[in-house]
Amino acid sequence: MKYFARRFGFYVFTLWAAVTINFFIPRLIPGNPVDSLLAQRKGQIDDSAVESLNVLFGLDKHQSLPSQYFHYLGQLMHGDLGISFGNFPEPVTHVLSRSLPWTLGLIGTTTVLAFLIGTALGVFAGWRRGTWLDSLLPATSFLSSIPYFWLGLIAVAWFAGDGGLPTSGGYTVGLIPGWQGGFIADAVWHSILPACTIIISAVGGWLLAMRNMMVTVTAEDYITVAHAKGLSGTRVMTRYAARNALLPSVSGFGMALGLVVGGTFLVEQVFSYPGVGLQLINAVSGHDYPLIQGVFLVVTIAVLVANFLADLAYMALDPRTRKEG
Repeated sequence: MKYFARRFGFYVFTLWAAVTINFFIPRLIPGNPVDSLLAQRKGQIDDSAVESLNVLFGLDKHQSLPSQYFHYLGQLMHGDLGISFGNFPEPVTHVLSRSLPWTLGLIGTTTVLAFLIGTALGVFAGWRRGTWLDSLLPATSFLSSIPYFWLGLIAVAWFAGDGGLPTSGGYTVGLIPGWQGGFIADAVWHSILPACTIIISAVGGWLLAMRNMMVTVTAEDYITVAHAKGLSGTRVMTRYAARNALLPSVSGFGMALGLVVGGTFLVEQVFSYPGVGLQLINAVSGHDYPLIQGVFLVVTIAVLVANFLADLAYMALDPRTRKEG
């Protein structure tokens, strides 16, 4: 319980630090977001509206910095992330709510699949080391070193053209987004190519990590004792070796799962996939500070939550953490 409370306190403090940094970043850079908006919409915004925009974006010059900070915290408590410049006057929360389902559906599914496939293959490769499975390791090492976007560019070059897999967009132009069966099937069809590029590139890393840990764990004395007790090879592999070898991968999976919310930026850019990554790239190129802040904050929260869940899984797998102290 002490371990749980300490970890929870650490994540709460980290979240507060991230929120504070998120508040001060746009106030430390030269100029301010309102000046950028005025430059983008030159001649379209009356001078009398500038003061209202400063208040709208939390930059009221009549307020002290601490007052602005606590006002910002109050907005966050109500789920208000501000107004997007590139989609003015649409709130950032609406922009993210459109993009998050696409990113979670594509990047989340592929991250989980890559972890499960790579971990399962790593368990067998480590348990049966010295067999023909070891001949696959150079190929997996090569695949794990290939960036997602480079595989994506190759896939676009191979499959571009009529009759092949879709190489851009999240769905066919003209369809109305919704939870209808036809639209879901079309969205899945459009996600096949980017999903395959992510899985092919990511599965090798999980495989190598799990295989190396299995090799280390199988040399431990408790594995020898388990064999001496007459336990089946499958039980020793899963209940004794794999369970302990999985611990480092759980921590890495927590980080990878948290970064799902941010999307795989360049993959979404290559395939013009309407996720959070593409929104962030467009926000950076368009100086959309509120949207950049919103994406940064959502990704930070997702990473913290995912790592906290990974810590809970670590506690379940490793009794030593529960008995610490």
